[in-house]
Amino acid sequence: MPKTLLLALLMATTPLWAAAPDHTAWNTLLARHVDVRDSGSVTTVDYAGFAAERGSLQQYLQALSAIDRGRFDGWTKADQLAFLINAYNAWTIELILEAWPDLESIKDLGGFFRSPWSRSFIPLLGKTRSLDDIEHKLIRGSGRYRDPRIHFAVNCASIGCPALRAEAYRGAELEQQLAEQTRLFLEDRTRNRMSGETLELSSIFKWYREDFEKQWQGYARLEDFLLDHADALELAPAARAGLRAGTLDIDFLAYDWRLNASGR
Repeated sequence: MPKTLLLALLMATTPLWAAAPDHTAWNTLLARHVDVRDSGSVTTVDYAGFAAERGSLQQYLQALSAIDRGRFDGWTKADQLAFLINAYNAWTIELILEAWPDLESIKDLGGFFRSPWSRSFIPLLGKTRSLDDIEHKLIRGSGRYRDPRIHFAVNCASIGCPALRAEAYRGAELEQQLAEQTRLFLEDRTRNRMSGETLELSSIFKWYREDFEKQWQGYARLEDFLLDHADALELAPAARAGLRAGTLDIDFLAYDWRLNASGR
């Protein structure tokens, strides 16, 4: 086969298989309906605005659902992870819209025997999945990514959560986006702060401590991760020394499950 013909065939077929997903529609919705405060460390969601454009949101979700596992596996890990984070966040918005405005917390959508996160309603990668499936199986449980910073990117529609980013995650920018989300979350003194001689942290660090201790970037202890981000936490030298020695008292703050809605 002539080289020119082979090259033409590759150029014609490769984009259909390996092209990164297009998150433009989701990016547009986020830019319109996520209200940013404190330089991005806090955001609230204009659910009424999302409701007015629910058709556009559902078209985006349908586009995500149309992607099969083979195409997904052909992407880079960064594109895969960006896809899964966006899917989690977009489907969470869709879940809230099912009951908006008659709810005060995402927990209102659960029942006695089932949390809203365990409800299977998401057609994704060939199966009907739950939000828990996306976070705990496809992201955390797959062994592909092992990046604890995902906990600052997935958003559970609650005030206690890390801020919902006002732009879509993209594979080509994912490292910078996750680094910034981490810094913004740690800089938020409503979620992470020194109180006297005790470091008070978001309960995220209690629930997912093991993810910060699996040698990602060489971290074997949560304290090692926190030390590397001591500037964002504004830790004094004594607190840093306590972290290094493992003697600093760490406590975990109560989680605020109220809806992260603008105007409430």
